[in-house]
Amino acid sequence: MAPEPFTVAVPGEVLDDLQHRLSHVRWPDDVGNADWRYGANRAYLEELVAHWRNGFDWRAQEARMNIYAHFRTTLDEVPIHFVHERGRGPAPVPLILSHGWPWSFWDFEKVIRPLADPAAFGGDPADAFDVVVPSLPGFAFSTPLRRTGINFHRTADLWVRLMRDELGYDRFGAQGGDWGQLITSQLGHKYPQHLVGTHLSLSLPLNFFEAQLPGETEYAEDERHWYHHTQRRMEHATSHIAVQSTDPQNLAYAMHDSPVALLAWLVDRRRWWSDNTGDVEESFTKDDLLTLATLYWVGGFVGTARFYWEAAHDLWKPVHDRTPVVESPTGIAVFPNELVVMPRSFMERYYDLRRLTYMKSGGHFAPAEEPDALVEDVREFFRPLRTT
Repeated sequence: MAPEPFTVAVPGEVLDDLQHRLSHVRWPDDVGNADWRYGANRAYLEELVAHWRNGFDWRAQEARMNIYAHFRTTLDEVPIHFVHERGRGPAPVPLILSHGWPWSFWDFEKVIRPLADPAAFGGDPADAFDVVVPSLPGFAFSTPLRRTGINFHRTADLWVRLMRDELGYDRFGAQGGDWGQLITSQLGHKYPQHLVGTHLSLSLPLNFFEAQLPGETEYAEDERHWYHHTQRRMEHATSHIAVQSTDPQNLAYAMHDSPVALLAWLVDRRRWWSDNTGDVEESFTKDDLLTLATLYWVGGFVGTARFYWEAAHDLWKPVHDRTPVVESPTGIAVFPNELVVMPRSFMERYYDLRRLTYMKSGGHFAPAEEPDALVEDVREFFRPLRTT
């Protein structure tokens, strides 16, 4: 089916049910957890829930989202929602942006217009992109997902169909972080003939679910600090990966039934994985956090959690044994509070690496945390590739 226009409009009864649940929370004790060592801090969650009930305006967030052109289509029985923002410039390059978890398509809000219409933001119109931002299968408005077996490498196949068959872009660029990094890397591995270039805000091998992270000696002397950084940061990601790769349906029952359970899961990761000194609101406002939570409350949680299980139980397989593994021209932006920072030698070997930028600030949620820096790096990376 061809893409059809889509308007973000959550039924009133869904929002009424959410309000009812938020007014009947059964709070657990939370002793000795001021530093979030046991998980999300109850006092802060209570603040957020009070704002969710009395201050947060979801309809205002819908209006902001609906400024953009949204569409829905179905590919191989998989519903796909996406934003399509046409570029304003002499020759916009098609660019698909892929989010991760716990992200959503809306984490790209601050980069969509600057990438599509650079002149309106003080840039050169020659840097314009036709920007496509899908929700991953089973995430937010790409629901309900009624089939199993959809993981990051199958999603890359769907993205090629979306860009080429549905939107008519034979060659396009791709950018992503978290799951979006693996999807983007798979595009550059399997479909380099269709890729102008790939830009990543995280670097992981495509066989991440069976590979070991690099040891200390695999880092050059002047980058050993990244090894220790990665060890510390991943302490707060092991449970996230383990439960969703092992028994995600159990988690889904809690998240689908309790908005506070969902909020706790999201906010804890936003706090630990972004670039802040312990206050999540250094990186995200309350409205940012509650918009994310509401997107996943109305869309459901099952598909998001199962994305890990599907990747862990249908392991990535290469389609060629050439070097580099990712053959499309690649740019990588390393943000200092990312969860994993790979050795430079790995990045130079694994990708056709054309640009490597070590950013001054930012964490795991690059487009939401450091949109200006990401936009500039994407523009710089793609500029010499536009005529190839």
